[in-house]
Amino acid sequence: MPLHLIKIAVGAETIDDMRRWQRERLDRHGRLFHITRHKPRLEAEILDGGSIYWIVKGFVRVRQRIVGFEETNWPKRGKCCLLLLDKKLVPTEFQPRRAHQGWRYFKPEEAPRDLPKGAKPQKEPPAKMAAELRALGLL
Repeated sequence: MPLHLIKIAVGAETIDDMRRWQRERLDRHGRLFHITRHKPRLEAEILDGGSIYWIVKGFVRVRQRIVGFEETNWPKRGKCCLLLLDKKLVPTEFQPRRAHQGWRYFKPEEAPRDLPKGAKPQKEPPAKMAAELRALGLL
């Protein structure tokens, strides 16, 4: 059974922001990756079909398959790990998530389902509703 990761897409306001950033990284480096300080210890479980689920503005909205890991040294960062990613961003059902630092392991039973093909991504809740959900600790 695959194991997933979950991470905040820092600075992203929309899935389109992520697409744009990833296109730029692909153009610049020839592959897609996310830089992280530590390599996940449960590598085999993640590579067994695992994805990274991206939190955008307080909701899991999209996932991306993890296809490999590469330990390296990065200028100004030193030793780090590249999470090598598939090019396809797969929209998911919205799932509210609280902020956290770094990535976390994410069990398959906790992950939101992919949106069916052709389904339009959900819209953000109205600002007033989002504020109420945050006040209740649900966002």
